[in-house]
Amino acid sequence: MREVISIHLGQGGVQVGNQCWELYCLEHGIDPDGRMPSDLTPGEENDSFNTFFSETSSGKHVPRAIYADLEPSVCDEVRSGAYKELYHPEQIINGKEDAANNYARGHYTTGKEIVDTVLDRIRKLADNCTGLQGFLVFHATGGGTGSGLGSLLLERLSVDYGRKSKL
Repeated sequence: MREVISIHLGQGGVQVGNQCWELYCLEHGIDPDGRMPSDLTPGEENDSFNTFFSETSSGKHVPRAIYADLEPSVCDEVRSGAYKELYHPEQIINGKEDAANNYARGHYTTGKEIVDTVLDRIRKLADNCTGLQGFLVFHATGGGTGSGLGSLLLERLSVDYGRKSKL
Protein backbone atom coordinates (compact mmCIF):
# COMPACT_ATOMS: atom_id res chain seq x y z
CA MET A 1 0.00 0.00 0.00
CA ARG A 2 1.24 3.47 -0.82
CA GLU A 3 0.34 6.16 1.68
CA VAL A 4 0.76 9.92 1.73
CA ILE A 5 0.46 12.17 4.78
CA SER A 6 -0.95 15.68 4.24
CA ILE A 7 0.28 18.48 6.49
CA HIS A 8 -1.70 21.73 6.62
CA LEU A 9 0.11 24.68 8.23
CA GLY A 10 -1.09 28.15 9.11
CA GLN A 11 -4.32 29.85 8.13
CA GLY A 12 -3.79 29.34 4.40
CA GLY A 13 -2.86 25.67 4.69
CA VAL A 14 -5.68 24.85 7.09
CA GLN A 15 -8.33 26.59 5.00
CA VAL A 16 -7.12 24.97 1.77
CA GLY A 17 -6.96 21.63 3.56
CA ASN A 18 -10.48 21.93 4.87
CA GLN A 19 -11.82 22.41 1.34
CA CYS A 20 -9.48 19.79 -0.12
CA TRP A 21 -10.63 17.03 2.27
CA GLU A 22 -14.25 17.94 1.61
CA LEU A 23 -13.62 17.36 -2.11
CA TYR A 24 -11.74 14.09 -1.45
CA CYS A 25 -14.76 12.86 0.51
CA LEU A 26 -17.21 13.90 -2.20
CA GLU A 27 -15.08 12.24 -4.90
CA HIS A 28 -14.92 8.92 -3.05
CA GLY A 29 -18.40 8.85 -1.54
CA ILE A 30 -17.26 9.29 2.05
CA ASP A 31 -19.79 10.91 4.37
CA PRO A 32 -18.84 13.88 6.64
CA ASP A 33 -18.63 11.45 9.58
CA GLY A 34 -16.08 9.25 7.76
CA ARG A 35 -18.47 6.44 6.84
CA MET A 36 -18.48 5.08 3.31
CA PRO A 37 -21.78 3.41 2.42
CA SER A 38 -20.43 2.10 -0.90
CA ASP A 39 -17.46 0.29 0.71
CA LEU A 40 -18.25 -3.38 0.06
CA THR A 41 -15.03 -4.64 1.65
CA PRO A 42 -14.69 -2.92 5.04
CA GLY A 43 -11.33 -3.54 6.64
CA GLU A 44 -9.55 -4.13 3.33
CA GLU A 45 -7.39 -1.22 2.25
CA ASN A 46 -6.95 -1.95 -1.44
CA ASP A 47 -8.55 1.06 -3.12
CA SER A 48 -6.90 4.23 -4.38
CA PHE A 49 -8.52 6.44 -1.73
CA ASN A 50 -6.63 4.51 0.97
CA THR A 51 -3.53 6.43 -0.11
CA PHE A 52 -5.03 9.42 1.71
CA PHE A 53 -7.42 7.76 4.19
CA SER A 54 -6.88 5.13 6.87
CA GLU A 55 -9.74 2.86 7.88
CA THR A 56 -10.52 2.22 11.54
CA SER A 57 -11.74 -1.12 12.90
CA SER A 58 -15.27 0.31 12.99
CA GLY A 59 -15.16 1.07 9.24
CA LYS A 60 -14.66 4.83 9.56
CA HIS A 61 -12.28 6.49 7.08
CA VAL A 62 -9.95 9.04 8.67
CA PRO A 63 -7.71 11.37 6.64
CA ARG A 64 -3.95 10.88 6.92
CA ALA A 65 -3.65 14.58 7.70
CA ILE A 66 -2.33 16.97 10.32
CA TYR A 67 -3.65 20.51 10.77
CA ALA A 68 -1.43 22.94 12.68
CA ASP A 69 -1.69 26.65 13.34
CA LEU A 70 -0.14 28.84 15.99
CA GLU A 71 -3.47 30.42 16.91
CA PRO A 72 -6.73 28.57 17.53
CA SER A 73 -9.41 30.37 15.46
CA VAL A 74 -8.83 28.65 12.09
CA CYS A 75 -8.42 25.22 13.69
CA ASP A 76 -11.65 25.85 15.61
CA GLU A 77 -13.41 26.31 12.26
CA VAL A 78 -12.34 22.76 11.32
CA ARG A 79 -13.34 21.42 14.74
CA SER A 80 -16.83 22.91 14.41
CA GLY A 81 -17.34 22.59 10.62
CA ALA A 82 -19.45 20.17 8.62
CA TYR A 83 -16.64 17.59 8.51
CA LYS A 84 -15.69 17.82 12.21
CA GLU A 85 -16.35 14.11 12.80
CA LEU A 86 -14.00 13.14 9.98
CA TYR A 87 -10.84 13.97 11.94
CA HIS A 88 -9.33 12.49 15.07
CA PRO A 89 -8.94 15.29 17.67
CA GLU A 90 -5.17 14.69 17.86
CA GLN A 91 -4.85 15.61 14.17
CA ILE A 92 -5.76 19.27 14.79
CA ILE A 93 -3.03 21.12 16.69
CA ASN A 94 -2.96 24.79 17.61
CA GLY A 95 -1.00 27.11 19.85
CA LYS A 96 -2.26 30.06 21.84
CA GLU A 97 -0.39 32.92 20.16
CA ASP A 98 0.02 33.51 16.41
CA ALA A 99 3.16 34.47 14.53
CA ALA A 100 1.76 37.92 13.63
CA ASN A 101 2.77 37.65 9.95
CA ASN A 102 6.38 37.38 11.06
CA TYR A 103 8.60 34.60 9.66
CA ALA A 104 11.03 34.83 12.59
CA ARG A 105 8.25 34.30 15.15
CA GLY A 106 6.96 31.28 13.21
CA HIS A 107 10.42 29.77 12.84
CA TYR A 108 12.42 30.72 15.94
CA THR A 109 10.02 31.48 18.82
CA THR A 110 6.33 30.59 18.72
CA GLY A 111 6.74 27.89 16.08
CA LYS A 112 9.54 26.20 18.00
CA GLU A 113 7.12 25.63 20.90
CA ILE A 114 4.71 23.57 18.77
CA VAL A 115 6.98 21.82 16.24
CA ASP A 116 7.77 18.83 18.49
CA THR A 117 4.05 18.15 19.03
CA VAL A 118 3.42 18.34 15.27
CA LEU A 119 6.34 15.98 14.56
CA ASP A 120 5.09 13.55 17.20
CA ARG A 121 1.64 13.41 15.57
CA ILE A 122 3.23 12.98 12.13
CA ARG A 123 5.34 10.15 13.54
CA LYS A 124 2.19 8.44 14.87
CA LEU A 125 0.56 8.65 11.43
CA ALA A 126 3.74 7.43 9.72
CA ASP A 127 4.00 4.45 12.08
CA ASN A 128 0.53 3.33 10.97
CA CYS A 129 1.60 3.32 7.30
CA THR A 130 2.87 0.20 5.56
CA GLY A 131 4.47 2.01 2.60
CA LEU A 132 4.79 5.73 3.30
CA GLN A 133 5.58 7.51 0.03
CA GLY A 134 5.95 11.04 1.35
CA PHE A 135 4.26 14.20 2.52
CA LEU A 136 2.07 16.86 0.93
CA VAL A 137 2.65 20.15 2.75
CA PHE A 138 0.03 22.87 2.30
CA HIS A 139 1.12 26.31 3.54
CA ALA A 140 1.39 29.93 2.52
CA THR A 141 4.81 31.40 1.84
CA GLY A 142 3.94 34.83 3.19
CA GLY A 143 2.99 35.50 6.77
CA GLY A 144 4.39 33.78 9.84
CA THR A 145 3.05 30.31 10.53
CA GLY A 146 2.96 28.93 6.99
CA SER A 147 6.40 30.27 6.11
CA GLY A 148 8.24 30.19 9.45
CA LEU A 149 6.82 27.02 10.99
CA GLY A 150 6.62 25.51 7.50
CA SER A 151 10.36 25.85 6.89
CA LEU A 152 11.18 24.67 10.42
CA LEU A 153 8.99 21.60 9.96
CA LEU A 154 10.45 20.84 6.52
CA GLU A 155 13.95 20.99 8.01
CA ARG A 156 12.98 18.53 10.73
CA LEU A 157 11.14 16.25 8.29
CA SER A 158 14.28 16.12 6.12
CA VAL A 159 16.25 14.87 9.11
CA ASP A 160 13.65 12.30 10.22
CA TYR A 161 12.40 11.21 6.77
CA GLY A 162 15.28 12.08 4.46
CA ARG A 163 14.38 9.69 1.64
CA LYS A 164 10.65 10.49 1.54
CA SER A 165 9.19 13.02 -0.87
CA LYS A 166 8.07 16.35 0.53
CA LEU A 167 5.81 18.20 -1.90
